[in-house]
Amino acid sequence: MAKHGKKYLAAAAKIDEERLYTPLEALELVKQTSFTKFDATVEVHMRMGLDPRQADQMVREVVVLPNGLGKSVRVLVFAQGDGATRAHDAGADFIADTDEMIAKIQGGWTEFDVAIATPDMMGKAGRLGRVLGPRGLMPNPKAGTVVPAEDLPRAIREAKAGRVEFRLDKTGNIHIQVGKVSFPTEQLFENLSALMESIKKARPAAAKGTYLRHITLTSTMGPGVKVDTLAAQIMNVKE
Repeated sequence: MAKHGKKYLAAAAKIDEERLYTPLEALELVKQTSFTKFDATVEVHMRMGLDPRQADQMVREVVVLPNGLGKSVRVLVFAQGDGATRAHDAGADFIADTDEMIAKIQGGWTEFDVAIATPDMMGKAGRLGRVLGPRGLMPNPKAGTVVPAEDLPRAIREAKAGRVEFRLDKTGNIHIQVGKVSFPTEQLFENLSALMESIKKARPAAAKGTYLRHITLTSTMGPGVKVDTLAAQIMNVKE
């Protein structure tokens, strides 16, 4: 069992481990129990009633958080010609339009947060699967990160504004960030509400039984706060 320091234990003492908190209560507790000197990230961890070994039970979707993540998002775009020009004009941080750039990524360079590609570049991007795949950076049509050149400005704008991808991992969990501890509770609530709406819509047709089993909110290095899953699924109201 991991040993925790005094600050963590003091923060954990404010949380009733036997209680399931409403989303609003949980967010307020996460803010109160964050003890890092830096502006910690608010994280959501969900245990799903899905079998990640079954292809028809996989979840991979995106959500646009209305208040963003509170950090600058570095966007790399795989595009060439007109697409590269559009990406540059739309504010892309990096453009992979040369063999040299492709080789750099192949060598392990991943100093970006989101990768977007035009369809004609997926042949080259696809060869980078070993580097991009494990980091969740591979462009994917379902996630909205493979788009025609004319849609690049919108895709880049959404990525920088707070467009976040979430996916079921091999242990049957979903982990995602919804903002910073410094955000007002109301903004965190709006972000979490948008996420829960996307989670509900992403339910696979093959899902059986309880879809969403457990939800825990936490801050970077902070203690977890258990959330009432039923309350989390009707977050359009604050009761």
